[in-house]
Amino acid sequence: MECDDLQALLHRYVDDELPPGLRSDAEAHLARCPECRLLVTQERGWRQAIRSAGTYYTAPDRMRERIAGMARRARLSQAAAPWRGWAMAASLLLSVALSSSVTAYLVAPSAGAGVEQQVVASHVRSLMVDHLTDVASSDQHTVKPWFHGKLDYAPPVEDYAADGFPLVGGRLDYIDHQPVAVLIYRHAQHPINLFVMPASGPDRSAEIAVENGYNLLHWTAGGMTYWAVSDLNAGELGDFEKLLQHKG
Repeated sequence: MECDDLQALLHRYVDDELPPGLRSDAEAHLARCPECRLLVTQERGWRQAIRSAGTYYTAPDRMRERIAGMARRARLSQAAAPWRGWAMAASLLLSVALSSSVTAYLVAPSAGAGVEQQVVASHVRSLMVDHLTDVASSDQHTVKPWFHGKLDYAPPVEDYAADGFPLVGGRLDYIDHQPVAVLIYRHAQHPINLFVMPASGPDRSAEIAVENGYNLLHWTAGGMTYWAVSDLNAGELGDFEKLLQHKG
């Protein structure tokens, strides 16, 4: 098996869907190919990040009880009169469809919540596949020019090493259907992913949120909106935001 063959079977390999013979060939290839091993590690990291950042909803108990009751009545009616059973089944399906639509509307995350999940997933992914930076440097005059030509805006880049938040580097990511700049800082060995995107609205003060155990701060200033994500406690992340607002 060659690299092209393994890459064509990558998803089936990660999902344990290959037959024994093909799986043995794939593992033999992976044993001698570090590039393909990295692809497998990255694919598993992506899937774990998506699972970690996903939001799942369970139908309320009352709704499940109503549907179960309707199903029981449908079975009884079908035994008594077949045509009535079909009518009841059709009614049941319509009820489930309408209930699902209403429930989806009520519990669907807002646009802001969707971005929260995306930035947390990106933060987790960057840690899992060891890809914090595309450009690794503590020099703002190296990091900022690196974004030129890659984005249609210029993110503000500063180093705050003297204040305990040194710049580590930057990378490109894709959030809310657009490429965005991510600046990486550290505080006491804790990485901070700072997502920077253009904003058209007025300045907004910082709002704290928690997503899958990570603290997030979101604010808008100077035509940019910021998302800071870290496992730092809320107070330390707040200090970082105040530092950016004061000196940025």
